[in-house]
Amino acid sequence: MNLEAVDIAVAVDRYLRHVSIERGLSPHTVQAYRRDLGVYSELLGDRGILTPTAITARDVAAFAHELRTRSERPLSASSTARMLSSVRSWHRFLLEESIVEVDVAAEVKPPKQSMRLPKAISIEQMESVLSATDGDDLQSLRDKALLELLYATGARISEAVALNVDDLVDGDIVRLFGKGSKQRIVPVGSFARAAIDAYLVRARPSFSTRGAATPALFLGSRGNRVSRQNAWLIIRAAADRAKLGLEISPHTFRHSFATHLLAGGADVRVVQELLGHSSVATTQIYTMVTADTLRDMYTTAHPRAR
Repeated sequence: MNLEAVDIAVAVDRYLRHVSIERGLSPHTVQAYRRDLGVYSELLGDRGILTPTAITARDVAAFAHELRTRSERPLSASSTARMLSSVRSWHRFLLEESIVEVDVAAEVKPPKQSMRLPKAISIEQMESVLSATDGDDLQSLRDKALLELLYATGARISEAVALNVDDLVDGDIVRLFGKGSKQRIVPVGSFARAAIDAYLVRARPSFSTRGAATPALFLGSRGNRVSRQNAWLIIRAAADRAKLGLEISPHTFRHSFATHLLAGGADVRVVQELLGHSSVATTQIYTMVTADTLRDMYTTAHPRAR
């Protein structure tokens, strides 16, 4: 095999272009790969390794050991697993591109992660958060529409703020673009439809006059697209007004959407499709939440459960 002679920095840049352009990964994912491979490249440089062909399985194992045992800024199991996944993916790319003869990272195993159940709130608590955005002023109308849409569709916050007006199809369907720009169609319930219609008619036209023309659905006070950071602040403010005493994040809406659907009898594969999960195994973690809820209710209500 005729190997292409490149240094590590060039090989990393080529991989980042590959995942960005050819695989269509989101800028956030590409940036995560960049950070992870930057840490890996630094360790390789400390070991005097400057080219991909000089990397051995022992070097990859040393990196994995460093991640697991570092005393300064220790990483969680999930962060360690993500970084090792980035490294493994890069090494597979090197082999596919004939930059190396063997994938020296193939045998490196990520650490086992404890299963963390997603945090969902009850239907009553969600109603309190949504009610906290009631109001007739422009900001309240927008905030209501955003939060109702998040709960109605299970959209990621990045998907919601990336929506354009044209992504609303026939009023009761929304077109979401998930990881890797994968498109999915999700129904929108009557409460979210009413909130979005009120926002489009009574608030968005005023916001749009304050800035350059944009197709964005959710606009800020200056007429530009609402950012992920601003959406976080909108959610936090609503949670504070609801006085639940809980930490509410954008993912709380997504988790609650899935949990409430399953508790209501929805099929797990339907929920998988609505969430945009590539594997049903990712969705099945929500069934554990539902099972725990049923178990608690049974223990409380059944006379012979305790």
